[in-house]
Amino acid sequence: MSDAARPCALSVAGLDPSGGAGFLADLKAFHAAGAWGCAVAAVLTVQSTAGLASVHPIEASLVRAQAERIFLDQHVRAWKTGALGSTANVALAAALAAEHAALPLVVDPVIVATRTDAGARLLDAGALAEMHRLIARSTLVTPNVDEAEALLGARVTTVDEAREAARALVARGARAALVKGGHLAGASAVDVLATAAGVVLLEAPRVALDGDFHGGGCTLSALITGRLALVEGALDDAALVAAVRWSKEQLTRAIERSVRVGEGLRVLALDLTRAAAPPSP
Repeated sequence: MSDAARPCALSVAGLDPSGGAGFLADLKAFHAAGAWGCAVAAVLTVQSTAGLASVHPIEASLVRAQAERIFLDQHVRAWKTGALGSTANVALAAALAAEHAALPLVVDPVIVATRTDAGARLLDAGALAEMHRLIARSTLVTPNVDEAEALLGARVTTVDEAREAARALVARGARAALVKGGHLAGASAVDVLATAAGVVLLEAPRVALDGDFHGGGCTLSALITGRLALVEGALDDAALVAAVRWSKEQLTRAIERSVRVGEGLRVLALDLTRAAAPPSP
C-alpha cells in the first residue's frame, strides 16, 4: 500500500444511467488514463442505450457545492465539463474555471444528444454566450462538427472547414481546439487539433461495426483530461498534443472492442486492466 497521492481528474457533467456516456463513462476513461476519477452531477437524464427521453438540469448552487468540496479536499490535477444543461450551470463552470485557472480544463461543449429520436437538448438555447466564456478559459475544447457549427455559425463539412473552425475557436480564447471528424465523410476519421503553434491532423481508420456506438465524445475528452492530470509541472503544447494522440488511439481501440449491453447502441470498452504510463511528448 502506498501513501503517495494519486492525481485526480474531475468531470462536471451529466448522468447517463446506461453507463455509456456522461460522467459514468468519464470515470472509466479517467481510470484507463491512469488518474483517479471524481464526478460532479450537473444534469440528470432519463435514457438508455436505446435513446434519450428527457433532461433535468441540477440547480447551480448544488453543482457548486459538489465541486467546491472536491476541489477543497482532493488532488484535482485536471478537470472537464460535459453536459451542463442550463445557462446557469455553464456560467458556474466558467466561474469555477476562473477560480481554478491553474488547472487544465477540457470543455466538451455538449449541446444536443446525437443519434436519438428524442432530440432532447442537453443545453438550453440561451447558453451559447456563456459557453463562449467557458471556452475562452479552456485548455482544450473538443466539439464535434455539429457543435462547432453551433458555436461558430459556420458550416463544417470538410477537413479544411474543420481546420478553420479549430483555428477560430483558438482565436476566441481556447488554448487549443480539437474538432472531431467522426461525423465527416471519408474512409478515415480525421480530427483537427489547433494550437497557437499550428494545426495537427489526427487520422484513424473507421471501425466497421454491426451497429453504431454511444459515448465517443465523452470518452475522448475524458481520456485527454485523465492524461493531463498526470503531467508534472507546467503543461506545454508537446505534452498536450501527446495526450490527445494517446487518447485518440485508445478511443479507436475502445470502439473496436465495443459491446452491446441492451437493445440500443453499442458502448465502448476501454482497457481497464493495467495502469497507464505517464504521458510524454
